[in-house]
Amino acid sequence: MAEELLVKKGSKEDMYEMLLPQIEGLLAGETDTIANMANVTAALKQVFDFFWTGFYIVKDGVLVLAPFQGPIACTRINYGKGVCGTAWKEARTLIVPNVDEFPGHIACNAASKSEIVVPLIRTNKVVAVLDIDSDYYNSFDTTDAKYLERICGLIF
Repeated sequence: MAEELLVKKGSKEDMYEMLLPQIEGLLAGETDTIANMANVTAALKQVFDFFWTGFYIVKDGVLVLAPFQGPIACTRINYGKGVCGTAWKEARTLIVPNVDEFPGHIACNAASKSEIVVPLIRTNKVVAVLDIDSDYYNSFDTTDAKYLERICGLIF
């Protein structure tokens, strides 16, 4: 298991490229999903210093807060509600450049300005989502989607 992450500042893609194999090593051999989610959120927060990074797990027909890094958050999110619930319903990654323009956005923290949500899919079913918020507009793009989807694929 890694004791520290070694990622130099550079382009977003370069940073993900340096981070990805370290996350692979960090998760290798660990079968506990919660432990893996906790380490992924810590790694993403450490490297990118996102405003909020965390997971929600599907439980009893609702998204329930799971490991996260950042300020306190909404505990439960309904299917199809907000960015997380919509990503769950549509089973696809959503990039929101300005959360104020997303219909039905759930404001867990007023400082959040942009967001990306990546669904974790097992046996053709969304079982969790990775939610990352930035306190800046337009923080996320297809580079984030590409690498975060790969990282989420390592969790299970």
